[in-house]
Amino acid sequence: MENLIQVILLGIIEGITEFLPISSTGHLLIAQHWLGRRSDLFNVAIQAGAILAVVVIYWRRLWDMALHLSRPDNRDYLFKLATAFLITVVGGLVAKKMGLKLPETIAPIAIALIVGGFVIFAVEAYAARQPDRDTLTWRVAFWVGIGQIVAAVFPGTSRSAATIFAAMLAGMTSRAAAAEFSFLVGIPTMFAATVYEAYDLYQSGQMAQEHWSDLAVGFVVSCIVAFIAVKWLLHYVQSHRFTPFAWYRIVFGALLLAFIPN
Repeated sequence: MENLIQVILLGIIEGITEFLPISSTGHLLIAQHWLGRRSDLFNVAIQAGAILAVVVIYWRRLWDMALHLSRPDNRDYLFKLATAFLITVVGGLVAKKMGLKLPETIAPIAIALIVGGFVIFAVEAYAARQPDRDTLTWRVAFWVGIGQIVAAVFPGTSRSAATIFAAMLAGMTSRAAAAEFSFLVGIPTMFAATVYEAYDLYQSGQMAQEHWSDLAVGFVVSCIVAFIAVKWLLHYVQSHRFTPFAWYRIVFGALLLAFIPN
């Protein structure tokens, strides 16, 4: 029963934090200091559960792109999604080959949270001086792909934060449009990462050691909670800035550095 409660709590944490610009991986790693370390497949798979919530929310948008691929606007958007995804794949494989792994200590995550908070302030200050633009350019697609790589290499950065603010700095200053592109490019990214981790587990002969029931529960809980979180965030960004999340990151990161042994 204790293990089930821990898995549910991790699913809730993932569902809330995956799309808020506060770092889901960072919060999961911090939580696992108390709730027990989980496998890389578990951490990636419950993120995929959160991404499934985006598929549900945006199913009409995705269905329209699939059915009307001949339309120039749909084709252009899909090609730019694919570009951001492919950049992420190449960068992710390079990071794997270099042996980059998730940190074992809290300090790198706390520092990334604090730095990310100041970046949010800077991006919001820049966006406030720009006209509201929702145009998806190749420049935006490129930098969103780079943002995903940065988030993968530096846990605590936040994939949603890195991609949303990369899009805004690249010219897509509309928070709603930047969030939508960030969320949609996360669909193939996280599902591909889950498949990769599962294949890696299979290759190493450790499939039997994975706690599949825990993974399934975490996946479902994360999906349900993420659905609620994304609905709220999409409504929030229509009329609010991301600065409250910047304050949260800075305060939380500072508290981690001050009170948690590293």
